[in-house]
Amino acid sequence: MVMNDRSAILTTGLPQKSFAKQLLSLPVLVAALGYLVDMYDLFLFSIVRVPSLKSLNLSGERLLTDGILLLNLQMAGMLIGGIFWGIMGDKKGRLSVLFGSILIYSIANLGNGFVSTMPQYAVFRFVAGFGLAGELGAGITLVSEILPKEKRGYGTTLVATMGVMGALLAYLVSHFFNWRVSYFIGGGLGLMLMVLRLRVVESGIFVKLKEKNVKRGDIMKLFNNRKRLFKYINSILIGIPIWFVVGILLTFSFEFGQAMHLPDPVDAGKAVMLAFAAQILGNLTSGFVSQYLQSRKKVILLFILSSFILVMVYLLVRPGTTTMFYLLCAGLGFCSGYWTLFITVAAELFGSDLRATVATTVPNFVRASVIPLSILFAWTKNFAGVIYGALLVGLLTFAIAIIALIFLEETFKKDINYIEAD
Repeated sequence: MVMNDRSAILTTGLPQKSFAKQLLSLPVLVAALGYLVDMYDLFLFSIVRVPSLKSLNLSGERLLTDGILLLNLQMAGMLIGGIFWGIMGDKKGRLSVLFGSILIYSIANLGNGFVSTMPQYAVFRFVAGFGLAGELGAGITLVSEILPKEKRGYGTTLVATMGVMGALLAYLVSHFFNWRVSYFIGGGLGLMLMVLRLRVVESGIFVKLKEKNVKRGDIMKLFNNRKRLFKYINSILIGIPIWFVVGILLTFSFEFGQAMHLPDPVDAGKAVMLAFAAQILGNLTSGFVSQYLQSRKKVILLFILSSFILVMVYLLVRPGTTTMFYLLCAGLGFCSGYWTLFITVAAELFGSDLRATVATTVPNFVRASVIPLSILFAWTKNFAGVIYGALLVGLLTFAIAIIALIFLEETFKKDINYIEAD
């Protein structure tokens, strides 16, 4: 009997107890709060981009060009950090990433509040991106491994909901405080969370894996097998429409409002806030519908198609009023509510010796996709204009995502307690 209890604890990372207690356990809550801090920083920059750059004596076209530069540097940091923290998560453990990433992020965010030049701003956005890169993947990996396979979708839905609340918190903080203090608050939240993580235990699946002395975090395994590589690439591609919406349509909503000749200027911060308020509902909906249908793929397809329809409305119908524009931003936010669901799929697709590597690199590759997307957008808008340039980029993005989803396997009831073959 003792052996059975021991086995249950090592398999899930939690003793057998009521599902409510499992869902609200400290590891799940800490992972959720980590994503809250992650989203706070990511969307704080989208919100304070214009006022912060103006305070550095930039204006006109440079608000867009230098804004794209800072966003791309942040995403480059996340791309590099995603690879580093992903490998660390499989080699050293999920908790090592949760501690290291939040410490670097917190220090960088405090530095963001002190910048006085563009080069300083650029350096700290890159470092902040590098630090944040480990948060979501390590958190999703930990939650996926400690909850029963039939219920882990609820855990990742909780993580997603808390994350979106981070974006709302960023808007509220930036509304009451200037951009420098907003960065200081983000850094402080990160340091507080690091203290809370001292009580979190490691994933039982990772503990068992470590005892077996299996080679872990070998990123070359993703490239030396054609089937694994194809699966890995497709798991990235299905998430890119989210960052087309977030990184292009929402981040530069001020410029889109101008191109649409709206009667009032668009507040990018308000557009982001409304989108992510709606994304809370979208995340809850995608998570619960996925549990009800017992399918990840069907729900992701539904959300991708819905998002595509609203993008077409946003760019082609064009709202006549600023209020209608904000409502469309909210709709786009709701339809982007499959973010954590697609990361859960990535975590479920691979063995425990590669799971943290995949779950950490996949969302950061998707976030970093804003680099080629923004470059392509900057190029297409030169000959097609802001609206039709974004339309061309959007059509390509959604077509690729749908094709990639078709080739992915269903992972809802997949047993994830296994390792990848050499």
